[in-house]
Amino acid sequence: MRSFLLAFALIAVAAPALAAPDASASKRGNKDLKTYCSGDAVTFCSGDDPDSPEMDACFKKNMDKISENCRRAITAYKGGGGK
Repeated sequence: MRSFLLAFALIAVAAPALAAPDASASKRGNKDLKTYCSGDAVTFCSGDDPDSPEMDACFKKNMDKISENCRRAITAYKGGGGK
C-alpha cells in the first residue's frame, strides 16, 4: 500500500521560483492538497522537492503541527483512494 503522504508532491510552494520547485511539474497529489497544504509545505518542508521521499517524510514528521484544513485534505484524499 502506498503511503498517503505521497500525495504531497503536488503541493505548490508559495515562494519565488528560485526558492522552491514548481508544483506544476509534480506528478502526485490533487487540487485540495495543493490548496490546503501549500502553506504547511512552506512552513515545515521548505526546500524539499515535492516529488521526493523527503517531502513525504517531512509531512509525516510534522503531522501533529500541520493545519486542520491540510489534515482534512489528507483524510479526504486517503479516503477517496488517492495514490
